[in-house]
Amino acid sequence: MRKSTMPPAMTGSGATGLEAQESRLGRRALLPLLAAPAFLSRRAWAQDAAWPSRTVTIIVPFAPGSSSDIVGRAMAGEMASSTGKPIVVENRPGATGELGARGVVRSAPDGYTLMHAPISTWAINVALRPNLGYDPVGQLTGIMQTVRTPNVLVVNPRQVPANDLPSFIAWLKGNRASYSSSGIGSSDHLTAEMFKQVTGTDVAHVPYSGGAPATTDLIGGTVQMSFQNLGSILPQIQDGRVKPILITSEARNALLPNVPAAGEAGLSDFVIYSWQAFGGPAGMPPSLVAKIHAAAAAALRSADVTRRMKEIGFEVVASRPEEFATFQREEIARWRRVVQAGNITPG
Repeated sequence: MRKSTMPPAMTGSGATGLEAQESRLGRRALLPLLAAPAFLSRRAWAQDAAWPSRTVTIIVPFAPGSSSDIVGRAMAGEMASSTGKPIVVENRPGATGELGARGVVRSAPDGYTLMHAPISTWAINVALRPNLGYDPVGQLTGIMQTVRTPNVLVVNPRQVPANDLPSFIAWLKGNRASYSSSGIGSSDHLTAEMFKQVTGTDVAHVPYSGGAPATTDLIGGTVQMSFQNLGSILPQIQDGRVKPILITSEARNALLPNVPAAGEAGLSDFVIYSWQAFGGPAGMPPSLVAKIHAAAAAALRSADVTRRMKEIGFEVVASRPEEFATFQREEIARWRRVVQAGNITPG
């Protein structure tokens, strides 16, 4: 008899021999794909573990000599010493920090392009500018709040006779006055707008291109009041060229022991800090974030950097990434309320 030319018998699962062969081939083809995530995970871990293996760039989106530049360079110097690799600061000023932030957003999330920037870049911009060209929450990885400093309400001593908050508010309500700021969207600008809202006063805003000219015109009498960072205004207070009314910290500051905190002076819920933060582009692996955080926190807490920060009126914070994420969202919401209540526009 002739041998049967019928196809092979069905297997118990109902697959033909050809189908079984294809199944075996498919499984073999699938094995590398199944192993890929583990391989990629090991490769990412190796890259994280090697950080930094080359030069790290910290972008500061403001000019050299700005407070965020001073703090960023102090931190970078200590980090370079501890890691043994160059860590350089690159200034990319423009559009209240937007120019530099957009450069960071477009960079690889490998830890070699980072950013140190103030409150405006991380929070106020998104509250103030509806067409902002970057998302500080969704397109950036926050590593930590680095430092903070309170603002001081100062007045021209020749034009303002008041020495405390109640008498100053009474003076404002009986006189035409204006305040200076370091620019639209700055911490001192929105602090003054919040002050107007909670005290029911009407004070005209005169923006400048920085804290120095804003203070110069306050001393000269062009404006009558201003909220300025503690470190920048301290010398003028000590020289008697401006008169402090209150400080926006939780308690009195050792550098100004005779100046009451806002709550003590009579303003509740008026604790305000001008702060700075450190981060990178979105998508940075948690293990890499942890390694960079450890290096940056150690740098900020070093005796030399802590001393330098105190001398210029800054308090080292070095918060954890999850703490900063919560804080950043709260700050954005807070300043959005102020912007909306005051109908404030970017100008």
